[in-house]
Amino acid sequence: MAVPEAAHTNTNVVHTNATSAKREGLRVDRLPLRTLTTLGVGGDAEVWEVRDPTRLQTLLEQATDAPYRVLGAGSNILAADAGVLERIIKFGRAFNSLPVLDAALARADRHVWLSAATPLPGIVRRTVSAGVTGFEGLLGVPAVLGGAVAMNAGTRFGAMSDVLSAVELFVDGRLERVPASDLAFAYRHATLPAGAIITAAQVRLQASSVADVQANLTQVDSARRGQPKVKSAGCAFKNPPQDSAGKLIDQAGLKGLRVGGAMIALEHGNFIVNLGTATAHDVCTLLERVRTHLPELEPEWRIWGLPSVEGEDATCAA
Repeated sequence: MAVPEAAHTNTNVVHTNATSAKREGLRVDRLPLRTLTTLGVGGDAEVWEVRDPTRLQTLLEQATDAPYRVLGAGSNILAADAGVLERIIKFGRAFNSLPVLDAALARADRHVWLSAATPLPGIVRRTVSAGVTGFEGLLGVPAVLGGAVAMNAGTRFGAMSDVLSAVELFVDGRLERVPASDLAFAYRHATLPAGAIITAAQVRLQASSVADVQANLTQVDSARRGQPKVKSAGCAFKNPPQDSAGKLIDQAGLKGLRVGGAMIALEHGNFIVNLGTATAHDVCTLLERVRTHLPELEPEWRIWGLPSVEGEDATCAA
């Protein structure tokens, strides 16, 4: 839910390396990232779960006093088999604002603030049922709101930035709200201040009719039916301008290519799936083999803790 391509660092403080601890409003555990990511790979990390919205600024000050990364629903992330050295910050269940959204829809509000851990699929379902348009293009995106904002998640039918009015950030030790336009959204990208953590977002609730919104949703759903139903991190590569990464991978004859427990999906070339025993090394090998054939493709995932990775434009070594 922040700028995940690189860890954020406070060089004056070292890790606690706690195995399990409870603090007021925080829980710290040593957990395997394979249980926290949709691809199902990755070693251990120290996970700091923020649990008390009423003390949000204070708790984030504590959680960010050492190098950190921020985790949402765990999609679009490939974590190293050895785990990561930085602590992982995530928001707990108290930051799920679906009840707030329900109340706003019942009042026919035009805008609503939702916390970062609000699940995007729940937002889509509720807005569609209420005849609110703009979210249909986000159908099937397995994200929470903060992560969707950070990556400007979406499909060819629409992106997160289409429905955003403002964003709340924790940056430089304090909370601040900024217009969505300040984040200079682009394809699968938001320009965030260094070290910023997205804590909430204000979305627009544009009224339409249930029939029209459902018709839009049916079109989106039809386009995504060919996606695999097993573990993956979502689309592996960004679509080149005016082209489709999945189509290029298919034309290169790479669908079905397998390394260990990882495979390029037969259903859709832009998905790498975990057949049950995949490692990060397996997945990285597949990424590199695809780029050997198609060097113009740029990874869409965030890659954590793997050697030779520097920044969001890098891939990982085989």
